[in-house]
Amino acid sequence: MPWIWAILIAVLVCLLIVRFLIQLWSQRNYPPGPLRLPLIGGMWRVLPNFSEDILIKLAKQYGNIYTIWAGSLPVVVFSGIETVKEGVVKHSEYFDDRPETPLFKAFGDDKGILFSNGHTWKQQRKFAILTLRKLGLGKKGVESKIQEEAHQLVNTFSHAKGQPLDPALPITNAVTNVVCALSFGRRFSIEDEDFLKLRGALFTAANFTATFFHFLYDTLPWLMKYLPGPHKEAIAARSFVFNFAKEQIEKHKEHQAMHEPQDLIDYYLLHMEKCKKDSNSTYNTDNLAQCIVDLFAAGTETVTNTLRWALVLMANHPDIQEKVQKEIDDFLSSSQLFSYQDWKKLPYTSAVIHEIQRFKYVLLVGFPRQCSKDANIMGFFIRKGATVIPDVRSILFDPKHWETPQEFNPNHFLDKNGSFVERKEFLPFGAGARECIGEQLARIELFIFFTNLLRSFTFRPPEGVKRINEKPVVRLVTPPHPYKICIVPRSNGS
Repeated sequence: MPWIWAILIAVLVCLLIVRFLIQLWSQRNYPPGPLRLPLIGGMWRVLPNFSEDILIKLAKQYGNIYTIWAGSLPVVVFSGIETVKEGVVKHSEYFDDRPETPLFKAFGDDKGILFSNGHTWKQQRKFAILTLRKLGLGKKGVESKIQEEAHQLVNTFSHAKGQPLDPALPITNAVTNVVCALSFGRRFSIEDEDFLKLRGALFTAANFTATFFHFLYDTLPWLMKYLPGPHKEAIAARSFVFNFAKEQIEKHKEHQAMHEPQDLIDYYLLHMEKCKKDSNSTYNTDNLAQCIVDLFAAGTETVTNTLRWALVLMANHPDIQEKVQKEIDDFLSSSQLFSYQDWKKLPYTSAVIHEIQRFKYVLLVGFPRQCSKDANIMGFFIRKGATVIPDVRSILFDPKHWETPQEFNPNHFLDKNGSFVERKEFLPFGAGARECIGEQLARIELFIFFTNLLRSFTFRPPEGVKRINEKPVVRLVTPPHPYKICIVPRSNGS
């Protein structure tokens, strides 16, 4: 009978309304944000307008602490330097965990550094920091490896003879080989089949993050595990890198350098042996393999894409490129090698490198954290288990702190006398307990690669192209769109 169906529908609508009101009441203590709808939460405000500055726009509407519901998961965003430092620095004990999302579990398996928490994270992070120092981070040991890759890159670019070239692959090869040298004690030929697979797997995994399928996988993991799609390819790519690392570990075990460790694996195996009677030790081959995966994940895409952006910006700003080249030429002879310590003597070049990192910040946001216990930050309640995102981009583009935030302007890092100035608002490597352990390595790489390239070449848009596209591809890592560039050898280049 029609009237029975009408009553049932009315009851169902009333129940849905009641449930919706209860849901709104339950989240009353959270920071404000887009209306939470059934199933999709507040993502209706994010996905249709997805861009690199979407979170900055939301902060203008909701304030410097706001909540976006990703389905049933609350995501609290910290915007602006005062809020980020109050949260993840001053109260880091509340926000030193990683979110235990389905993708992070698949990528990290609660091992290594990047995606682990608690005792495992603390032990693995501490070991990695100490070992990077032992390997010579900030000393000649690491620099010699980076110099070798920089010279290989210069040679590769020289073969183009000024003709348009996509620089992405040569740069990726060079940066990936730096991580290979630190982890495995060796570099790979760019024709090596395993190296090609490794590079491809890293690209596949990075490309999946912050996509629509990433959102679906984290929202409906019970369904997505049965469906084909890019999520399966991304997880398989992570597994390939993990297994590749384990193969290298087994080779090191066969020829273990116990008394003269040469690379990360050597040092780790030695430490495993020392700790084998410690019941609290988390040092094992699986954690070692995941540490290597994390080092590749954090240390290749970011540096590679910063260098790709550097070439775009030099080609689009020839006046700035010329000033950098003049400073380098005035300081160094054509046969002289760069040392990282030379950055102090090249203030304009250092300012340009820092401005490239600010203006083309290569992450969509700071890497997410998880609230480990109920917290009250700047008057807002944040419940245990909530995902927290420090919006680093909001700091790097804040007009309160940068004179021309939307312009590429190296003067942001220079005083009136032309001396280089460190800025507390410069946080591309994050802040707090989860600050990037590879910051010093990345700084050395960027300086040595950039100065060698600018001494050797002038970068120009191809004929008929006025300006290379500066719009990024928007995902967790924000690279430039594929482009070609003319790499013209300089007469006084090395």
